[in-house]
Amino acid sequence: MFALLVPILLSCLALAAHFFRGGQVILMLIVCAVPLLLVVRRPWSTRLVQVILIIGALEWIRTLLQIRAVRMDEAREWHRMACILGSVALFTLLSALVFLLPGVKRSFSRT
Repeated sequence: MFALLVPILLSCLALAAHFFRGGQVILMLIVCAVPLLLVVRRPWSTRLVQVILIIGALEWIRTLLQIRAVRMDEAREWHRMACILGSVALFTLLSALVFLLPGVKRSFSRT
């Protein structure tokens, strides 16, 4: 079961590092606390984690577009960066879908 939750933990860790690098300490602390919601094992906590991960994926896409615009203005290469951040965004989005797996869904659907 724990192995299935590793993508969620990695996504939260990457988002926390992103916010820390941007100087957004409050957001970093919030994202660091998100995995603690998994201890609750209630449907509302899993939905909240999913929503936060989806918002995190959107943040990665926003960052991708922002960096791309700067690099295009400076006539610099941006394709590799777009592939990397696009992959991170996809990984974060797919992490939100872990709760749809039958074993995880059953374990976290207790009311």
